[in-house]
Amino acid sequence: MVRQTEPEDLAAAWRALTGDSLNEGWRTISVGVTTRCQIRAGRHFPGNEEAVLVGLALVAPPIPSSLPAGAGFVVKTVDLSSDSEGCVWFGLVRQPAGRLDFFAMMAADVISTIIATEPAEDDDRLLVAFLGRVRAWQSFMERDREGILSPEAEVGLHGELLVLHDMISSGVSPELAIMAWYGPLDGLQDFVFPTGSIEVKATISVGTFPAVISSLEQLDDTTLPSLFLAGVRLRVHPTGLNLPRRTEVLRDLLKDDPSALASFENRLLHAGYFPALADRYPRTFVHDITKLWQVSGAFPRLTHATVPAAVRRARYEVDLELVAATDVPLHDVLTITGAY
Repeated sequence: MVRQTEPEDLAAAWRALTGDSLNEGWRTISVGVTTRCQIRAGRHFPGNEEAVLVGLALVAPPIPSSLPAGAGFVVKTVDLSSDSEGCVWFGLVRQPAGRLDFFAMMAADVISTIIATEPAEDDDRLLVAFLGRVRAWQSFMERDREGILSPEAEVGLHGELLVLHDMISSGVSPELAIMAWYGPLDGLQDFVFPTGSIEVKATISVGTFPAVISSLEQLDDTTLPSLFLAGVRLRVHPTGLNLPRRTEVLRDLLKDDPSALASFENRLLHAGYFPALADRYPRTFVHDITKLWQVSGAFPRLTHATVPAAVRRARYEVDLELVAATDVPLHDVLTITGAY
């Protein structure tokens, strides 16, 4: 196993490959060999594109159209001729529109993901890990704000992480809980289980609980076996946890389940959080309380059935502090939604 690759390592390797661009093709340098694959830094001429190349021994390579691309990079199979050594080579290649600093962070993180997946049963699993991490980065790099969550999104992620932690601590399978976490994937609800969904709203407001509902469909229980709303109240306080520490609590909970941990890391990236930018989240929050309500009957919300037919779309706010519905225990919610 190789040591973890840092963005600076790749930048140095790419600088070493700068040179005569008259000869077309790839110039590469090894940045590691694991027990199952080779990893190289590379430049392709005449375009001079930076790349990370991963060589895997695959029986059936994926079709090119299935490989991810966008937001300043592309993944493609490449021909390294004499360096192939029985491998199928995949290039994670920066495009001219892509920022070099972000691409270097992405490439180093993808290499670390491949290394962390070792030892793998076969190279196909390494390919799944490689492409899964690249797709998570694709989602991350499509966001605005220089890769930093907005203050509202930061609070929202705290809320989802607290609910996720409570689920796993209550006995839900870590892999099931994380795969059910659709919030980072822009799901209609934040958690989707076999027989129900849970939407999470978090606030740091005092004396009120403004919950922004993004659509007429989000709290529509008529299309689901069951629907619950989790209201997570946080308080800004120096003794609380910032976002990096909150994610570390989850990592510690998942440390004995490598597959669940890898899925968790990908979900975080989809959510817009990358550990290398952890110092951009200094705010610390204390968790005061989480309440769970079943969304049904007279629960206050707007749906297609409760607004005039001419109203096709709506974004609105509910003050959860004024909700009179009975709080439902977490165990009951997880049982009804099929999380157990």
